[in-house]
Amino acid sequence: MESKEIVTKRLLLRKLQKEDCGFFHKLLSDQEVNRFLPWFPVKSMGETEQFLKERYLTVYEKGQGYVYVICLKETGTPVGYVNISGEESHDLGYGLARQYWNQGIVTEACQGLIQKVKQEGLPYITATHDRENIPSGKVMRKLGMSYQYSYEEQWQPKNYKVIFRMYQLNFTMPKEWRYDRYWKESQIHFVEEEL
Repeated sequence: MESKEIVTKRLLLRKLQKEDCGFFHKLLSDQEVNRFLPWFPVKSMGETEQFLKERYLTVYEKGQGYVYVICLKETGTPVGYVNISGEESHDLGYGLARQYWNQGIVTEACQGLIQKVKQEGLPYITATHDRENIPSGKVMRKLGMSYQYSYEEQWQPKNYKVIFRMYQLNFTMPKEWRYDRYWKESQIHFVEEEL
């Protein structure tokens, strides 16, 4: 797995660079942007640097997973990030600066990345979202991902109970195959009739 550049109609997805630290500090310290993400907003540039090192730069070093900065193609301005984990879940994640919400940017970035991982032979991807985060579920459905089940988790490090919805998109796996890890790990799990 290698994070080479991906170009879409409006976007350039590229590797994280040292100069991106200022952008990520603004993004990761924004309370609203990080409301549904599994970490607390950063409080200093040092925390931002540590976050990027632990979560993103190690992916490049190990070659396990895909991590991209989402940039506007015309200007090169960074506006967010998208990634797919190298772990068994192949979990899709994304974040976007508030001023760029509701413009289809995350969907377009994810479509570009999905096309890449599909070509490279990834068998499937998953994605989860807090049941309260309705826009994230809409993105997953726009990407062709299908809802599988919901489960409760004591969310860390924020330490409160969350109902997550798990979505999946199979490439080489049988259509009916389901990633069951979260279902098995959670004592409270169920399938919702209406989303």
